[in-house]
Amino acid sequence: MKELITLLKQNARLSNAELAAMLGRTEETVAAQIAELEESGVIRGYSVIVDEELADRDTVSAYIELKITPQPDCGFDELARLLSSFEEIESVTLMSGGYDLGITISGNGLRDIATFVAQRLATLDGVLSTRTHFVLKRYKEKGILIQDEPDDERGVAF
Repeated sequence: MKELITLLKQNARLSNAELAAMLGRTEETVAAQIAELEESGVIRGYSVIVDEELADRDTVSAYIELKITPQPDCGFDELARLLSSFEEIESVTLMSGGYDLGITISGNGLRDIATFVAQRLATLDGVLSTRTHFVLKRYKEKGILIQDEPDDERGVAF
């Protein structure tokens, strides 16, 4: 199953026939294994990797670190679940280090993200501080190269 998951992570659009040929299994076996992975919750969904610069030049992404106060009986989980319910937030992770939670967010500009941080994140009970890092350029996403830039033929001037 590990090989099947690896192949699906690389390209979830592969057909069962293609996966079966690559793994030396039957289509029926592959289909059954995928169904089992989906039903057991190992596979949570399928997504596409988009070059946002080509798709929508106005989209801005940021990684935001949050320092929070853990709550009695639930630690960081309750606030993480609340954050996960916000439509703007793409991912929520528990982190080690100086901050507790990390989130990924996208918006229609710097102002959207700044407003979200100031009005929605910073005002939540338990949020002590935030640190925002804006994404300037993506090179690789989930193992897929985003930027296939041509070689710079200008050379080095001395």
